[in-house]
Amino acid sequence: MREAAEIWNGLNWNVLYSLLAAVIPSLLCITLHELAHGWVAYRMGDSTAKNLGRLTLNPLKHIDPIGLVMMVALRFGWAKPVPVDMRNFENPKRGMAVTALAGPLCNLLLSCVLLLVYGLIFLPLSRAGGAFAELVLDTVSTASYLSLALAVFNIIPVPPLDGAKVVFSLLSEEKYFKLMRYERYGMYLLVLLMVTGVLRAPLAGVTEFLYGKLFGIAELAFSITLRFA
Repeated sequence: MREAAEIWNGLNWNVLYSLLAAVIPSLLCITLHELAHGWVAYRMGDSTAKNLGRLTLNPLKHIDPIGLVMMVALRFGWAKPVPVDMRNFENPKRGMAVTALAGPLCNLLLSCVLLLVYGLIFLPLSRAGGAFAELVLDTVSTASYLSLALAVFNIIPVPPLDGAKVVFSLLSEEKYFKLMRYERYGMYLLVLLMVTGVLRAPLAGVTEFLYGKLFGIAELAFSITLRFA
C-alpha cells in the first residue's frame, strides 16, 4: 500500500493533465472526420464503410497511431482512412470529391459548435473554479482548435488528403486515375514536411488566423451569458 501511495504521489499530474486535454479532443476530431466520410459515401450509394464497421463513433476503429501522435504533438494529423469504393457512385469522381469534402466540413462545423459551447460555459465554470472546470474549458478549446487544424491540414491538395481528391476530380479521368496511383507515397512526403517543420509553420499560421476569426462565436455566446448572469 505504501509503495502504491508513493507511486501515486510521484506522478507528474501536469503531464497527465496535458495528455488528457489533448488526446480526448484528438480522438473526437478524427472520429467524426472519418465518420463523415463514411456516412456521406453511404448516402451516395457506397456501403463499403458500413459493411466494414466504420460507421461508428468508436474511436478505436478510426485511429492511425502515427496520425494520432502527430495530432497530439504537432496539432496536425490524420486517422485511418475510411474505405470507399468509388465505383458504387453514380458519378465516381464527383462522388469521391463530395465524400472527401465531408470530412473537413464536418471538422469546421465541429469547431464552430465547440466555440459556441466554450462561450456558453466559460462564465459559470470560471466562477466555479477548480481543476475540473479548468480541464473542461481547456479540453473544449483544444478540441475546437484541433478540429479546425484537421480541416486545414486535410484540404492540402496532396494525396491521400481530402484536398487532392477534390482538386483531382476536376481533371480528366485518365489523369485522375494516374495521379491516384501515387496516393500512398504522398503520406511519406507529408510526414517528412511536417517533422522537418516545412509545413508546420504555414499550417499553424492559417489555422490560428481562422481560429481568431471564428472565436467571435465564443465571444458572442459569452456576451449572451453575461446578460443573464
